Amino acid sequence: MTKKINLFANLKSDFASGLVVFLVALPLCLGIALASGAPLFSGIIAGVVGGLVVGYLSQSHLSVSGPAAGLTAIVLTAITDLGAFNIFLLAVFLAGIIQLILGFIKAGTISNYFPNNVIEGMLAGIGVIIFLKQIPHAVGYDPDFEGDEAFFQIDGQNTFSEIFSVLNHITIGSVLITVISLAILIAWTKIEFLKRLKLIPAALVAVIVSIILNEIFIQSGSDLAIAKDHLVSLPVPTSFEEFKTIIVTPDFTSITNPKVWIVALTIAVVASIETLLCIEAADRMDAQKRYTDTNVELKAQGIGNIISSLIGGLPMTSVVVRTSANNAAGAKSKMSAIIHGILLLVSVLAIPSILNKIPLATLAAVLLLVGYKLANPKTIKHFWDKGKYQFIPFIATFVAVVFTDLLKGVALGMIISVIFVLKGNMKRAYNFRKEEYHDGDIIHIDLAQEVSFLNKSAIKSTLLAIPENSKVIVNATDTVYIAHDVLDLIREFKKNRAKEQNIKVKLIGFKDAYELANSDDFKSTVTFEHKYDVLKRKEMIVEVNKIEFKD
Repeated sequence: MTKKINLFANLKSDFASGLVVFLVALPLCLGIALASGAPLFSGIIAGVVGGLVVGYLSQSHLSVSGPAAGLTAIVLTAITDLGAFNIFLLAVFLAGIIQLILGFIKAGTISNYFPNNVIEGMLAGIGVIIFLKQIPHAVGYDPDFEGDEAFFQIDGQNTFSEIFSVLNHITIGSVLITVISLAILIAWTKIEFLKRLKLIPAALVAVIVSIILNEIFIQSGSDLAIAKDHLVSLPVPTSFEEFKTIIVTPDFTSITNPKVWIVALTIAVVASIETLLCIEAADRMDAQKRYTDTNVELKAQGIGNIISSLIGGLPMTSVVVRTSANNAAGAKSKMSAIIHGILLLVSVLAIPSILNKIPLATLAAVLLLVGYKLANPKTIKHFWDKGKYQFIPFIATFVAVVFTDLLKGVALGMIISVIFVLKGNMKRAYNFRKEEYHDGDIIHIDLAQEVSFLNKSAIKSTLLAIPENSKVIVNATDTVYIAHDVLDLIREFKKNRAKEQNIKVKLIGFKDAYELANSDDFKSTVTFEHKYDVLKRKEMIVEVNKIEFKD
């Protein structure tokens, strides 16, 4: 059952976080458009549509969509091969239709097979990338476009060589702005009376202070003044005719061109995979542990890409950087993403000249903190403590994301995870059977000898299907191994949804090492109307039984 969401229930926190995401998204939209060889406003258009359209249609509470760095190389190559930007827009239009179809055929369920250690490794890797990539911008060295996530950069450098290059290009004014911005951002989380000013985001204060400081430096002729090359660079239309040229429409006469369809399919597949990865990551970040319908998400992304293409925008995905910034800023609902889209639209139309005074160093300071939070060393220790079967896929994904890109890193982590699972499944088979439930029924769930992350989807569906006011027994007596993903599902079900919907849970046979204490929700003597076949103990059995509970 899907609850109706009140978009205005958390307006204070969502407005503050939406403002932060807007500040982060603005240079990213411009940087990605520039690196893609597309008109600069095409990135802004995609950001606006990602916020307003996808933000409204999506069921994700934290995810923020916009032009993605992962599509940059594809877009750049496609525009060159197709010969015109309006022909490329037709490919984006078709990609949106393909994504819409993928949503209707429920292709989004593939996200249930992404193991948590791979998702966490991806997030930690992205965190390191964000942090390292912002160091040059923080000191006033900006040859690489804002938002680049690839190890090998289009300027011929790589992530690490770029950092060493900054030694010869340090701008004292940018360093000063970065330090002051970091001081403001950190103080807002440490000083008590500042923490209470939730409606005024620290990032906004840092931006205002940095603009004022730089204007003082410029007016006084100080050497600390930050040059135009190191500020946000948003195009400013000087006439209505110039503004009309921003809106470019697809060339539908090229629909028979096979190259257009190849580009459309490539964009649809890559954008969908990146979106599903980000949605899974966003759900992991969500403090309230809410789940997103990934099939609805694919439909929302498809509609977003269709609309973006019709008005001259780049293709979009759900983006980890924006989503992470949204979560770090304290977003409570998808209203934050919608507000970021509104602010992008209003600001680029009404105050582009003011936006062009924002130092990139200030925005780098915001992203430095976002990157640090994602790549917190505690996460590495957490997976180390879980053992090699959790740590190896995590660390492999983490390293591969840093030294290649998001998709290659996740692919490596998935391959390693599957190898571990196949090795375990050579000894223990796993099957499951599910039947319908009704309100007030008592559900008995027996776990098999081995429960891997491949079983996550089935168990997740089972737990989501349990009605209110039920009684549930989860029996792990015969279980030798349970994947941490499945343990997390059970733990979150028991802690959150079970309490909200008056579902009583009893856990039997879980080892102390799993940190799942047996529930005291109810004590019982269980009498079954029929006996379980001993052979069925080797599979997961989910049955509705008539069970008598005696207190």
